[in-house]
Amino acid sequence: MQPFELQSPRLRLEVPRTADTVAIFDACQDPVLQEFTTVPVPYTFGDAQFFVAQIVERGWLTGREYTWGLREPGSSLLVGMISIRFQHRDIGFWSAPAARGRGLMTEAVRLVADWAFDVEGLDDIVWEGYLGNTASAGVARRAGFTYLGTEPGLQPDRERKHPLCWRARLSKNDDRGPKEGWPPESITARAS
Repeated sequence: MQPFELQSPRLRLEVPRTADTVAIFDACQDPVLQEFTTVPVPYTFGDAQFFVAQIVERGWLTGREYTWGLREPGSSLLVGMISIRFQHRDIGFWSAPAARGRGLMTEAVRLVADWAFDVEGLDDIVWEGYLGNTASAGVARRAGFTYLGTEPGLQPDRERKHPLCWRARLSKNDDRGPKEGWPPESITARAS
């Protein structure tokens, strides 16, 4: 599949490119991002180059995973990343520290979900986040996902284990408002 953009008045999603490796490298130095994602630690500039040149490009070429970088209108600065992996129909994302708390990732999740349902024809998508990742849980909750419970994650962590994760699902016909039923510990605001 050829990469394509998704956009709204507040946000533009487009394939990450070589020029984004510095922004990706910088964002992946963040201890919170490292704690709750599978990025290598320590994260090197070579890791950012590999991600753009291999992971992103191969995902689009094979149709296995589509990855977009988040940019605000009129800016070339990458402020986050979002992917949808088709094997498990799961969505994953991270925000650079300066972009957190502004609703950009919630909007990005909605854009990707709308595309996945309307164009790709998926019936549902799944979100999972490591226990304690309240920021990611907040995005999923605000985007309309229904909490399913806690179970081993679909994606292996750095140690190739499947740690316990909060899981949620968004179905094509769900309303997109926040749902009840999320555990209280997933709702606690995290400083970011």
